[in-house]
Amino acid sequence: MRPPLNDLPGLPDILLPNLKLVFVGYNPSLPAARAGHYYAGPQNHFYRLLHECGLVPALLSYHEDASLPRHGIGLTDLCPTPTAQAAHLPAGALQAGRERLTAKIERFRPAIVCFNGLGVYRAHFGHPPAGTGPQQPAIGISRVFVVPSTSPANNGLMREREQAFAALAALVQSLG
Repeated sequence: MRPPLNDLPGLPDILLPNLKLVFVGYNPSLPAARAGHYYAGPQNHFYRLLHECGLVPALLSYHEDASLPRHGIGLTDLCPTPTAQAAHLPAGALQAGRERLTAKIERFRPAIVCFNGLGVYRAHFGHPPAGTGPQQPAIGISRVFVVPSTSPANNGLMREREQAFAALAALVQSLG
């Protein structure tokens, strides 16, 4: 049984045309929605990994998520509805999210779309990814990449996360 939906708003996209990289999350967590920022909370590894792999020059706080386009990075979610778990999303949310996400990516045309988690990739494409790293097919002109989720619910994957973020950073840097 799904818990009732909360009344928290989703997060606004942090997108500009032609960014190098756009991260796609499943949907906002309740802490992120309460804070009004992507990947909020001290246990989420997102901002630390961005810094450690060299995608941003300094360690950022989730309060600084709106500054990411200065580094060529954007943020969005497959579904805008905040929940405690992605399994709590209402019926139909994934299909609507797939269509919205595809339209956003085709409109904003980032060089790379990175799905933050194998589950969000599977929810968008309808099948699991071929592991982490580069994927086929593209979305419009945008290459597709997958990293293990940075969520604290997936602790125990730190080495895999670090390797995937390093490979992602190398791909981004190869773009010039």
